[in-house]
Amino acid sequence: MKLIPFLLGAGVGYVLGARAGRERYEQIARAYRQVADHPSVQGAAGVARAKAGEAVQTGVSMAREKVAPTGGPSEASGTPGAPGRATTNGSDH
Repeated sequence: MKLIPFLLGAGVGYVLGARAGRERYEQIARAYRQVADHPSVQGAAGVARAKAGEAVQTGVSMAREKVAPTGGPSEASGTPGAPGRATTNGSDH
C-alpha cells in the first residue's frame, strides 16, 4: 500500500523535471556547486567529517569493550589465539 504514493510521487517528480528541461537542471547544478564550494560550507563539512570520525572511533571502542574476553590468561597476554581465548568457529587463527 505504501508503494502507490511513492510511485505517484516519483511520476510527478519525473514529469515536472522533464518539463523544467536541461536549462533548469544546469541552473540548479550551478547553484549547488556555488553553495558546496563556499569556504564556510567547506569548513562546516570538515568539522562534520571530524565529528563523524570521532563518533565512529567511539563506537569501535565501545564495541571492542563489549566483545573483549573477560578474565583468563589470554586477556593478560593480549595474544590472539592464545589458550583460553574463545574463537568463532572452534579453530585458532
